[in-house]
Amino acid sequence: MHLGPEAAADRGHQHADSGFGEIEGLGEAGRLGAQLMVIRLDTPGGLVTSTRDIVKAIFSSEVPVAVFVAPGGARAASAGTFITMSAHIAAMAPGTNIGAAHPVSVGGQMDKEMSKKVTNDAAAYMRTIAEKRRRNVQWAEDAVRKSVSATEKEALRLGVIDLISESLDDLLKAVDGRQVQTAKRKLTLHTKEATVRTVEMTLRDKILKIISDPTIAYILLLLGLAGLYFELSNPGAILPGVLGAIFLILAFWAFQTLPINYAGLLLILLAIVFFILEIKVVSHGLLTIGGIASFILGSLMLVQSPAPFLRISLWAILGAAAATTAFFALVAGMGIKALKRRPTTGWEALIGEVGVARTPLHPDGQVFIQGELWSASCEEGAEVGEKVRVVAVEGLKLHVTKVPKEALHGTTSGGNP
Repeated sequence: MHLGPEAAADRGHQHADSGFGEIEGLGEAGRLGAQLMVIRLDTPGGLVTSTRDIVKAIFSSEVPVAVFVAPGGARAASAGTFITMSAHIAAMAPGTNIGAAHPVSVGGQMDKEMSKKVTNDAAAYMRTIAEKRRRNVQWAEDAVRKSVSATEKEALRLGVIDLISESLDDLLKAVDGRQVQTAKRKLTLHTKEATVRTVEMTLRDKILKIISDPTIAYILLLLGLAGLYFELSNPGAILPGVLGAIFLILAFWAFQTLPINYAGLLLILLAIVFFILEIKVVSHGLLTIGGIASFILGSLMLVQSPAPFLRISLWAILGAAAATTAFFALVAGMGIKALKRRPTTGWEALIGEVGVARTPLHPDGQVFIQGELWSASCEEGAEVGEKVRVVAVEGLKLHVTKVPKEALHGTTSGGNP
C-alpha cells in the first residue's frame, strides 16, 4: 500500500515468488509523491532470487517502505523474514509470527557441503539487512541457521520489529512524525491524516496465491494424473486429457517454489501403476495394498520442509489416499464382476437356458430354445413338450437334461412347442 498527501495504496502480498508487484508498487508510490508505502505481508516464503529483488528495491527506494505483517494469523516466514527486516519500518499485528528463514532446496536434496554454503550465504545476507536497519543481528542469523521464530510480542521485545499495530490506521498514527532514512535523504513522516489508496491483489496474483499452497498443488497433481489416466483409458475423450495436462502444468509451476522430493513424486506415480495393474492382473489385492502404501509414503515425502505451512495437509493426504483407493477398488471390482458375469452372446450364453422338447429325446431329437430349433441329446430321455435345460454345447448339438416339474416355477421357456 502507498500512503501520501494526495494518494495512498494498500497492497496485499501472499508469496514472495514474484516480487514484481512490490517493485511496481514502489515505482507508483514515487510517481504519486507518496509519504509511505506499506506492504501487508502474509507469506510462507518464496524464491531466494525474488526475495533479493524485493529487498534491493526496498533498499534503493526513495519512498519509505513499511512492512505490516497482518492480519491476525498471518506470518512472515522464510523469505518474508528477509523482506520484513529490510523495511524502513517493520510492524506486526497481534496474533502473527515471524522467522523460520532457513533456506531449503527446491527440486531435490542438497548435499551437506552445498547446504552449508547456501546457509552461510543466507545468514550473511540476513546479518547485512539487520545491521543496515539496526535490528537484532543475532536473532536474524538464528532465524536462518536455527529456523527460530517469534511472536509479535517476542519480536518487539527482541528488537526484530519496530512496533505492534492493531490495524492500518493505528500504524499510520504510530509512525506519524517518525524520521526514516531512504536511499537519498532523511524524511519525517506525516501519515496521521494521509489519504489511503488501496491496491488489491490482481486476479493473476490471487490465482497464483491459491495455486502456490502446497496442499492445492498436491491436489492439482492428483487431478492431472487422474485426467491423463482417463484419457489413456478412453482414447479420444479429449476433455480428461486437456484438463489433466492443465492441472499438471499448474502443479509443476507451484512445485518450483516448494522443496519437492522427487522420490516422493516417483512413489505416487508407482502407486498409480500398481492400481492400473490391479485391474489387469489377478494379484488378490496385493497390488492394491502396495499401491496404497506407495501412495501414502510418496505423499508424505513429496514436500519436505521444517515449516509446517510448507507441508501438505495430512488430512488432504489421507482423504486423497482414501478416494483414490476407493476409486480403483471400485474399478477393479467392476472388472472382476464383468469377468464372472454369465455370457449373454455366443454358444456360452446357451448354458443354463431352458427350452422345450419338440421331438422325443431317446436320447437324440430336437429342442426349441431362444426362438431356434437345435439338435439335442438327453441321456435320461424327454417327451414332446417337456422342459429341458442346456448343460453343454458340442458343435451344433446341445446336451440337455430334463427339468423336474418342481423346479419349473419361476423358469422362462425358450419358446412355445
